Amino acid sequence: MFNTIITLVRGRSHDAAQALEDANALSILRQQLRDAAAGVEAARRSVAVVMAYAERERKSLPRIHAQIADLEGRAIAALAQGREDLATEAASAIAQLEAERTTTETALATYEMEIARLRDELGGAELRLRDLKRGLQLADAAQKSQTVRGVVSRPVTASLAEAEATLSRLQSRQLHAEATALAIVDLSAGQSAEAISARLAAAGCGPSIRPDAAAVLERLKQKSN
Repeated sequence: MFNTIITLVRGRSHDAAQALEDANALSILRQQLRDAAAGVEAARRSVAVVMAYAERERKSLPRIHAQIADLEGRAIAALAQGREDLATEAASAIAQLEAERTTTETALATYEMEIARLRDELGGAELRLRDLKRGLQLADAAQKSQTVRGVVSRPVTASLAEAEATLSRLQSRQLHAEATALAIVDLSAGQSAEAISARLAAAGCGPSIRPDAAAVLERLKQKSN
């Protein structure tokens, strides 16, 4: 039972950490890209430093070659004059310069190999960094689009539905009011016509509109006969 509880706690901790990571994925990705960009910039500076070392060694070679050539010429001249002692000193200096030349050439070759390797790694890292930045832009745009879409699908949709219902009620009231007004007009017109007809009938113009007692009595007499 204790092991089950421990496993459950570990599982929930992992789920909570995963949920936190998922909820903040964009922020985490931005920071990771900042760290990667800083690393790429540091690598670029390292390549520049190695290139500077290589350039220094490359520039020293012409000086060494010139010194060797100069000493060889002077040593030959010393031998021609019978000054073997001076020629021996020149030969010793030439030997040191040749060793320096070999070391310099070896260092330069090493630097050039290292520069080529670092440039390849740097190029690959820069390419991956650009791809990740484009991916971040797409992910950021997608999240913003989803956020806007969520806003439209909930509050805005609810507001639109409420506005449509209000408009429908308003239109219904307006139609009812318009029908009522038309009915009133019709009733007013009918009442006005009836009133005029009644006045004309009372004045003896045409038959009586409303029956009187004499007319009713006459009708009853006719029925009795």
